[in-house]
Amino acid sequence: MEGKKFDTDKPQYDLIDAHALEDLAKVLTIGAQKYDRYNWKNVEPHRYEAALLRHIQSWRMGEKKDPETGLHHMAHALANAMFLYCHDNLEPVENPWDIEDNEIFL
Repeated sequence: MEGKKFDTDKPQYDLIDAHALEDLAKVLTIGAQKYDRYNWKNVEPHRYEAALLRHIQSWRMGEKKDPETGLHHMAHALANAMFLYCHDNLEPVENPWDIEDNEIFL
């Protein structure tokens, strides 16, 4: 007997590369320690666009790892892209765990 699971229309989180996710988490952890856990929510989005492009350009020029953190430039690019995505789609809130105030606008 074979069981059924109706999940074909659900996001497939298993498609996210585990190593990329790990390095993204490392970049975010370093940023939280350096600045503050949710500091990125209070920074102008154009600053993250500039940082994203700098990391991509460094990678394009053949530099794989960020000299300050030792992590892959594309992991930093992922973090900056996430910040830009969130700035475009999330209402800013003081406490991100306050579900009533942290609604996603898509």
